[in-house]
Amino acid sequence: MTEAIYLEVTEKAETAHKAKRRVSVSGMLKYLGVSRSGYRAWPHHVPSNAEKRRETIKAKIKDIYEESKQNYGAPKITKKLQENGERISERTVGKYMKQMGMKAQWVKPYTITTKDSDFSSELQNILDEKFNPERPNAVWCSDITYIWTIDGFVYLTSIMDLFSRKIIP
Repeated sequence: MTEAIYLEVTEKAETAHKAKRRVSVSGMLKYLGVSRSGYRAWPHHVPSNAEKRRETIKAKIKDIYEESKQNYGAPKITKKLQENGERISERTVGKYMKQMGMKAQWVKPYTITTKDSDFSSELQNILDEKFNPERPNAVWCSDITYIWTIDGFVYLTSIMDLFSRKIIP
């Protein structure tokens, strides 16, 4: 985080210097809440072994994540890393993934909603496409549909009297 601030301050200072304007680097650092000594020491910073390992692990996590077409989460990535000889916990992988903005995609399981059957031999067409009956409650028609909710499918059915064309409650 502070490295990004240092980069931003350096860019602003260089831009101001090129435009021959005076800018207070100390003032910017004070306003952003970082120390001058940290800013001065930042260009000479040598990454520690832990930082180097962290970056290599993050690169491996990114490779596995991209290889899985962004489907794998922390448990599967941890398993892959451990198969490759890395010693790392699932929690650490999850933390690194969160820092890098990676998130596993949830794939909705396939659900069979209809069942095909051959009713042609069992059912007869007694209506014979005469959709205008002569009296009420002589011919009803119905339909059913399903609606996906968080709790699962909810089925909705309606029944209509073909004489009045009204839904029967």
